[in-house]
Amino acid sequence: MQRQTHPLRDDFDYWVADMDDALDRFFTRLPEHVCKKLDYSPASLDTLETWILEKYPDTQEMLKTDQLELVDGAARYIGETFRKCIGGYWDIRLDDPKYVYYGLPILTGFRNSSTPECPLTLATAAADRRTGSYIRNVLEDYMQS
Repeated sequence: MQRQTHPLRDDFDYWVADMDDALDRFFTRLPEHVCKKLDYSPASLDTLETWILEKYPDTQEMLKTDQLELVDGAARYIGETFRKCIGGYWDIRLDDPKYVYYGLPILTGFRNSSTPECPLTLATAAADRRTGSYIRNVLEDYMQS
């Protein structure tokens, strides 16, 4: 008997397999002065967040269909930075439609925490909170736990 898979699982598996190429595409769309500073360090998240704040006056602008690729690239960069700094792996929850991150790529399995994180919501929260260091502060909280 063949195991049933959720259609979004296949999409997610492709999304993960495309990570390096998608990040390369994202970097080519960024201003050179931003791209040069993106080295997957916690401090580089401030550079990305500054770019987000300059590009998007609010979260609604980020959620427009024509921004999907850029916002996805930002979320991928945030997630990969978290992964390189605190471990973990990409996953997706498709078992509970009421789960807060249902159907969204999340990071889980961190060395110091069992709490999953959704890089996409970190990106949109950064645009909403407008501090310039929100994403890095979240990462540093994980690093200190």
